[in-house]
Amino acid sequence: MPTYAEATPLGATLPAFSLLGVCGERVESQSLSGKPLVVVFTCGHCPYVQAIEDRMLALAREFIPRGISWVGIAANDPSLYPEEDSPEALCRRTREKDYPFPILYDETQAVARAFGAVCTPEFFLYDASHRLYYHGRLDDNWQNPHAVTRHELRDALEALLAGLPAPSPQYPAMGCSIKWRSA
Repeated sequence: MPTYAEATPLGATLPAFSLLGVCGERVESQSLSGKPLVVVFTCGHCPYVQAIEDRMLALAREFIPRGISWVGIAANDPSLYPEEDSPEALCRRTREKDYPFPILYDETQAVARAFGAVCTPEFFLYDASHRLYYHGRLDDNWQNPHAVTRHELRDALEALLAGLPAPSPQYPAMGCSIKWRSA
């Protein structure tokens, strides 16, 4: 059964973070200032992520050269799916798929909690001032790319770059729940 993202108010400030990437690079939110930013909560095992991954990568490859920063954050407890969600497994996947952006490992899950993220894939788009502009899903059909009728994240990116107001309505992301560590 899918998990649906919870509403985050538009205009909310980007939570600060400093995370080590799954392939070893450290990324700090401060280093991403001055440009719009896509943050996607992701993982390796989720069928929803796997189904949209190639479309997401194509979109990132199109918009990164147009001035959009992009990072993925993996917050799952990797002990539950070590072959797919461990930092090592995610590093291999990013290299195999030639990811144009880093996947960061949220080991403590504090960053996911600060964002209010609850599922994978879950997209947050921030403007150049790092105020939330869009929060939701990639498009309206995670299973079948040929049946997509609304390219919601793409449309939000185009609107942001054109200086238009945030799109409305915004539909919640849907996917696998973030696998939280036991207390």
